[in-house]
Amino acid sequence: MQTNLQPTLLNTPQGQEADAILRSCVHCGFCTATCPTYQLLGDELDSPRGRIYLIKQVLEGASVTELTQRHLDRCLTCRACETTCPSGVRYARLLDIGRGVVEQQVGRPLSAGVLRWGLRQVLPYPKRFALVLRLGQLFRPLLSASLKQKLPVRAARSVRSATTHRRTLLVLEGCAQSVATPNTNAAAARVLDRLGISLISPAGQGCCGAVSQHLAADTEAAAFMRRNIDAWWPHIESGVEGILVTASGCGTQVKEYGELLQHDPAYAGKARRVSELARDLCEVLEREPLDALSLAQSGQRIAYHSPCSLQHGQQLAGRVEAILIRLGFELTPVVDSHLCCGSAGTYSILQPALSQRLLGNKLTALEAGGPACIATANVGCQLHLQSRAQRPVKHWIELLDEAMA
Repeated sequence: MQTNLQPTLLNTPQGQEADAILRSCVHCGFCTATCPTYQLLGDELDSPRGRIYLIKQVLEGASVTELTQRHLDRCLTCRACETTCPSGVRYARLLDIGRGVVEQQVGRPLSAGVLRWGLRQVLPYPKRFALVLRLGQLFRPLLSASLKQKLPVRAARSVRSATTHRRTLLVLEGCAQSVATPNTNAAAARVLDRLGISLISPAGQGCCGAVSQHLAADTEAAAFMRRNIDAWWPHIESGVEGILVTASGCGTQVKEYGELLQHDPAYAGKARRVSELARDLCEVLEREPLDALSLAQSGQRIAYHSPCSLQHGQQLAGRVEAILIRLGFELTPVVDSHLCCGSAGTYSILQPALSQRLLGNKLTALEAGGPACIATANVGCQLHLQSRAQRPVKHWIELLDEAMA
């Protein structure tokens, strides 16, 4: 694609990055076939190719309107288009850049701006999120039907193993996950303990930065990333095997720290090392002797939802499924398993109508095979599916934890 970006932008690292991404697009349109919003709306401007054109126009100095912003907002950042793209276009990164420029030029109505600011002030902070969640559960009878549906039930914290092993991994506790689904990391700790691996939860770590990153708050996102690097670095210098991230959305973000902080002279090298050490749970377990888990009840029939952040963001499609099959679980077929469930971070809150349509389609596909439960690998997907599913929805590591003898 030929470009003519504004000179003031082209002379910045971000502008040069955007220009390179734009030039890699060859207009083939393969991305439209796997784009969830294009499939729902049928509008070219609600496809990756259409949004790329919109971003190109913005960066070249064309006038920006609320309509431009609306089409960019509707993108889930599911990255299915990146899996499909034969040219390797880094669409998600281009979208982050484009959204940031549009945000500066267009702004938002007061109510929309306050909502996005509120999400950034609550979700990345576990104590604040826990308080909001408790208040919501306390006043649940007074809430509207749609809010009741989205409000997760309060989850009890389970006990983690305190055994210390020679092999160690750092573990990101996460912000929303540590409050809404605390059993995920506890279950991971118990399973890994059986395999002779200890988890270390460093003091001072926090949100991975993804919430701010995708809400056009780059400076805020970078601060979260630096904070985590500072918390992890002493342990990295001491020789931990890796950094375990059990929420695939957070894992995608951490694996891109090196790219996102590449122009930060104080953190570029450390960020690159952190990204090299980041591991999804499936990357850890698939290398281990899983017979040591001694699973006693592994024949359960389950439907597995592969989060977009795992199969498209981290390009780990089929890896969790292979572990589950290896351990004796029966996986039901899921039509269009590459499509998003509609959670997509804050998308289910900011774009509720589209999100609910995607959720309905996804649950129809997941429940068609009559599974005993639905498993997934990301807290956002888990909570979103749970809001309307007719069956229990769990992180897949909980299934292994429950099945251990």
